[in-house]
Amino acid sequence: MSTPFPFTAVVGQEDLRLALLLNAVSPAVGGVLVRGEKGTAKSTAVRALSALLPEVAVVPGCRFSCDPAAPDPSCPDGPHEAGSGGMRPSRMVELPVGASEDRLVGALDIERALAEGVKAFEPGLLADAHRGILYVDEVNLLHDHLVDLLLDAAAMGASYVEREGVSVRHASKFLLVGTMNPEEGELRPQLLDRFGLTVEVAASREPDLRVEVVRRRLAYDDDPAGFAARWADEESAVRQRIVAARELLPSVRLGDGALRQIAATCAAFEVDGMRADIVMARTATALAAWAGRTDVLAEDVRQAALLALPHRRRRNPFDAPGLDEDKLDETLEEFSGEGDEDPDPDGPGGGGGQPPSSDGPQADGDSGAQPEAGDDGEPQASGAGSGEQSAARASEPFRTKVLSVPGLGDGAAGRRSRARTEHGRTTGARRPQGALTKLHLAATVQAAAPHQRARGRTGRGLVVRRDDLRQATREGREGNLVLFVVDASGSMAARQRMSAVKGAVLSLLLDAYQRRDKVGLVTFRGSAAEVALPPTSSVDAAAARLETLPTGGRTPLAAGLLRAHEVLRVERLRDPARRALVVVVTDGRATGGPEPVALAGRAARLFAADGVASVVVDCESGPVRLGLAGQLAGELDGTAVTLDELRADSIAGLVKDVQRRAA
Repeated sequence: MSTPFPFTAVVGQEDLRLALLLNAVSPAVGGVLVRGEKGTAKSTAVRALSALLPEVAVVPGCRFSCDPAAPDPSCPDGPHEAGSGGMRPSRMVELPVGASEDRLVGALDIERALAEGVKAFEPGLLADAHRGILYVDEVNLLHDHLVDLLLDAAAMGASYVEREGVSVRHASKFLLVGTMNPEEGELRPQLLDRFGLTVEVAASREPDLRVEVVRRRLAYDDDPAGFAARWADEESAVRQRIVAARELLPSVRLGDGALRQIAATCAAFEVDGMRADIVMARTATALAAWAGRTDVLAEDVRQAALLALPHRRRRNPFDAPGLDEDKLDETLEEFSGEGDEDPDPDGPGGGGGQPPSSDGPQADGDSGAQPEAGDDGEPQASGAGSGEQSAARASEPFRTKVLSVPGLGDGAAGRRSRARTEHGRTTGARRPQGALTKLHLAATVQAAAPHQRARGRTGRGLVVRRDDLRQATREGREGNLVLFVVDASGSMAARQRMSAVKGAVLSLLLDAYQRRDKVGLVTFRGSAAEVALPPTSSVDAAAARLETLPTGGRTPLAAGLLRAHEVLRVERLRDPARRALVVVVTDGRATGGPEPVALAGRAARLFAADGVASVVVDCESGPVRLGLAGQLAGELDGTAVTLDELRADSIAGLVKDVQRRAA
C-alpha cells in the first residue's frame, strides 16, 4: 500500500484543511465540496484525511461495517447480537466517474447465481463507504444515474437495491467529499446542496510558498516513507486533537444568540430551505469543539457561514460563488446578543478553529484563466473614432421549450435526446457485440435453459456457455453539442438589439446546463472569426465569454461559418457519437472580400451536406429589411426566426421543428 502524503505537510489551503477537519470532528456536518483550478492539492488533501480519522468498531465478518454497539437490524449479513467487536481503520472509498450502477449500489452475485443456483447479494461501494469517507474526484463529471443514487443514499442514510430478483436494504451513512474543476462544468443543484461545506482553492502567487510546495513534493516523491516519518509527530498531534474534539462535541452549547445569528444570516442571504441553517449550526458547534471550547462564539458563526453558504446562494450556474462579507458582518452585528461572548478569548485553540499552521504542497499551481476574446474591428460610422464598442449587457434569460434531437442516438449520457446508453431503462436483450458490459440475466437463463439436459446438468447450478450470454439493451438520454455562431460586427452593435441577442443565447445556455450538453462559441467580426470557447461542458464559461463580447468591424460571415464547420469536424473525431446543433446569430449581412454573400452561401451548404441541424436567429431591424438571414437559413437547410419572435416561441421550439424535418 502506498504511503499517503501527510495532511499536516500540505502548504497553505487553510480553508480546505479546516473544512475537512470539521467533518472529521463532526461527520453530521455533511461533507465538503472542493472547487478549484487544476494542481491545487485538492485530491492530495482529501486522501491524506483518512489517515487522521480514528478507528471504527465493527462486527467481525460483516461486509456492511455494522456497529457492534448498535447493529443494523436489517443488515443483509445479520442479524447480529449486540456486543463487542473488532477495530479497523476508517475507510476512504473512491467512486470513479465512470463507475457502473452495479458497482455503486451492488447487485446479484451472478457467479453464485449461475454456478450454485442461489440468490446472493454482492455489496457495492455504498456498503464499503458506510461509516467512512466516500470520495468522488471530478464529481461534476459524474453521470446523472449515479448522482441520483448518491442523492437517495445521502438523504435516507441507506441504500435500497431492487433489481434482478434481489431486494436488499443496508445502512449507508458516509462522509461525502467531492473535488471539481469549475472549468469542466458545474454540479447539479440537487447534489450541490447535499454537500455541507464548500471551499474554493487556488494556487498561491507568493514565490516563497510555491518554492516550499515544490520542495516538499520532490522530497515526498523521492522517499514517501521517509517524508511521512518526518511529519509523524504533527500527524499524531492532529489525530489526538480530532479525538479530543469529538469527545468535547456533545458538551458544546449552542446558545439562543448564536442560533438567532445563524437564522438571520441564512434569511439575509435568501438561501433555499432549512438545510443551510442546520449545517451552519453543526459547523459552528464543530468549530467550537475544534478550538477546545464549550460555547459557540460569533466568530464561529461567521466562519460557518463562509463555509456553508456560498454554494447555496447561487440562483443559476452563471452566478459566481461567494459571499458578501460586509453584508455578513452587518447581519451578525445586528443580531449579536448576550450569552455568546467568549469566557476565555485566549483559551485552548483560540478563536475561529483554524487548523494547525503549515505550509505544504498544492502540486502544480497553473491557473485555468484564459485571455479575453476579441478581434480588432475596422472603423464604422457609428463608432466614436474606433471600430470596437463596449460590450452590451444581456437581457434577462427566459425559460425555453424542450430542445431534443429526433431518433435514437448513441451519444454521451445526458438529459436531452433519446439514446441507446449503458444506463437507463432496459428495453430488451441482444447477443453481445464485443465485450459483455451489462448482462441481461433473464434472457441469458432463457437462452441456456433448453440445453441443460444435453449439457449433462446434474446439480443445482446452471450450465452456461458463452453463446448463451445476452447483453441488455437500454434506453436513456444523451447530451448534445450546441454550437453558437455569433455575429459581433458593427451591424450588430445596436445596444438594445445585442442585449436581446445575448439574453436569448443565455437562455439556451441555461437550458444546456440543465440538460448536461456541451456548448461552444464561435464569434466573427472585423476580418476574421475565432473560437471564443471550444466545445466544453462548462456553460458558465460560455456565458462569461458572451457577456464580455465586444462588437465592431465588418461582417466576415463566411469565415464564421467555416470556423464553426471546422470545430464540428474536429469534435466529430473526438466524440463521433455526439450529435450537434448550430445556432447562427446574425442579421445575414456579409461584407469584406470579393463576393462575401456568395462565399457565405457556399460555406452554409457544407452544413446542409453534413446533415447538421441548424437555426438562424435573424437580428435584422429597421423599416427596410433585406431578408438575408432567411436566405442563409435556406442555404443551411435550417430555419430562421426573427429577434422579435424569440420570447413568443423560443429558439428551442423552432430547433425542434428543424431537427424533426432534418430527420
